[in-house]
Amino acid sequence: MYKIDESNDKEKYILLIPAMLDFHFPLMKYAFYSKNYHPIIVDLEDGVEDIGLRFVNNDMCYPAILNCGQIIAALDSGKYDLNRTRVLMATAGDACRGANYIGVLKKALKKSGYEKIPVLNLNVQGIEKDESMIIDMGMAWRALVCVYYGDILMLLSNQTRPNEVVKGDTSEKYNYWLEVLSDDLKSGKRLSPRWMNKRFNEIARDFATIKLRPDRKQRIGIVSEIYSKYCHLGNWDLLRYLEDNGCEGHINGLSWYLMYYVSTHLLNKRSILVPFYMLAQKFFGAIQKKMIRAIRSNGFYTMDDFYTMKNQVSPYISFKYNIGDGWLVGAECAGHILTGCKKVMAFQSFCCMPLQTCGKGMYSVIERKLAGKGHIANADIDYSGSRLNFYNRVQLLIHQK
Repeated sequence: MYKIDESNDKEKYILLIPAMLDFHFPLMKYAFYSKNYHPIIVDLEDGVEDIGLRFVNNDMCYPAILNCGQIIAALDSGKYDLNRTRVLMATAGDACRGANYIGVLKKALKKSGYEKIPVLNLNVQGIEKDESMIIDMGMAWRALVCVYYGDILMLLSNQTRPNEVVKGDTSEKYNYWLEVLSDDLKSGKRLSPRWMNKRFNEIARDFATIKLRPDRKQRIGIVSEIYSKYCHLGNWDLLRYLEDNGCEGHINGLSWYLMYYVSTHLLNKRSILVPFYMLAQKFFGAIQKKMIRAIRSNGFYTMDDFYTMKNQVSPYISFKYNIGDGWLVGAECAGHILTGCKKVMAFQSFCCMPLQTCGKGMYSVIERKLAGKGHIANADIDYSGSRLNFYNRVQLLIHQK
């Protein structure tokens, strides 16, 4: 497995990656290191929306505008040798606008004068195979490990930070474990399933030592498509807004999305790889259960494992919505409510067709079927939308009885 030295960009190319997963990418960047690539997560924020709108048609979904704006802002910064710079765009590659991100980014780079910057892609649907980034087993395993480590750090931090007695305790724990896990990933050691289980228990026990207020703040679930849910730039810093207004925001883990994607986008195809995907699904589920066991045994909240959640929510949703984040959006709404998180804030980009149909089409049905057990509020997030109106909708949910 490639040994990483992030202090030295000895690798052949600089690989710019737009920010997407707040809790996962600080670790997941290590999955993209190789002899060829030195990855950099572009976390620029100021003005990226305006930059994106200059080069991306305004009828594209909001995440695409932000992603392109970040990359062009990074190239404009002058920090990188353009002759050895590459851009990576990871997409789901299914029947949603995510399949168009690669083409949109290429057009934006051409319009902005960076046509010669190669755009690599990462997807399992075979889109633009000639420009796909080659992933070896070491990179893939690092990425898988990061999914679960990012999950547990996110799930625990979001529960302790709003309720901590001593401000800063959660950040201290988070930064400590981020460093420990980063060292594991860089060295390529202590990444086996046995070590992952050991780390799950160590992390959960450590976070459990944080002294919390006896009057816990009300918990509100956050549900959307993958970018808007996990990236504060794409959800207008909703998590911080909830905490500033006396709430605890809960975002379900990325490993649930991973298993949803395999089960809906890969297992239903006639492919010789289907047996492999079935085996992988069971393996992912086994690791997820160990993570959940560590979290719950130390007194923290989490949704049930993927298979249990799917069975639990089956009376309330349809599993026929497989486009994009599809039925997972409705499943998380129902799953939150059924596991004790009685209020859910669901939102979507104005141009996100899967969520405008699969998402908004299910919210009222789910709430009606749950018969007063919880509330689901929803709102659009878009460059042309009003943040005040969005936050007002959140306020209505916070104060709803």
